[in-house]
Amino acid sequence: MKARYRRFALIAGGLLSVALASAFVLDAFRANVMFFVSPGEIAAHRAPASQRFRLGGMVERGLLTHDVDGRTVRFVVADRVASIPVVYAGALPDLFREGSGIVAQGSLGADGRFHADEVLAKHDEKYTPPQITQMMREAAAPSGVRK
Repeated sequence: MKARYRRFALIAGGLLSVALASAFVLDAFRANVMFFVSPGEIAAHRAPASQRFRLGGMVERGLLTHDVDGRTVRFVVADRVASIPVVYAGALPDLFREGSGIVAQGSLGADGRFHADEVLAKHDEKYTPPQITQMMREAAAPSGVRK
């Protein structure tokens, strides 16, 4: 009878250890999760107010300004629904241009502006290397016919 209780205690202890380890792992994931939000979601007040998040959209043309300090940049990120002013102090990526897609990481300030501490420029999704284009053409052509 004593061996049965000992076995039960070992199994219960093992399950408790697994549950505790899982709780620690899930808590670490939760701490590192960053939400992706569009300007339309911010305008609809669906953005996390107290957390850092990623803002994604297109940089509006004609609204990019540089402050006199030469480091701070102000621009507007928009989607089809709304636009959000962004303030960023730092070097912009090489692919950053007006009219291009970006993802900015930071938080929404009390002034209604998104204060970014990192800006990532998205490359054009339509680009396909010539080698891939050629392989796709060959795969789509009927057998025995080369273009």
